[in-house]
Amino acid sequence: MATTTIKISGMSCGGCTASVTKVLSETPGVAKAEVQLTPGQATVEFDAAQVTREALCAAIDDAGFEAE
Repeated sequence: MATTTIKISGMSCGGCTASVTKVLSETPGVAKAEVQLTPGQATVEFDAAQVTREALCAAIDDAGFEAE
């Protein structure tokens, strides 16, 4: 398993963190997703053979937020 931290902008409330958590958790290959409103980041544990960091960022972007 690999772990990465992704900075996320555009989150303003607990609902936003819940949305990002749901999107990441439903992504194939993600074992664990922990999203924090402050400082605006997600720590994701994932199987690098199934999903890339870029794909995780794209999923966040598709949900209406901006992943860096």
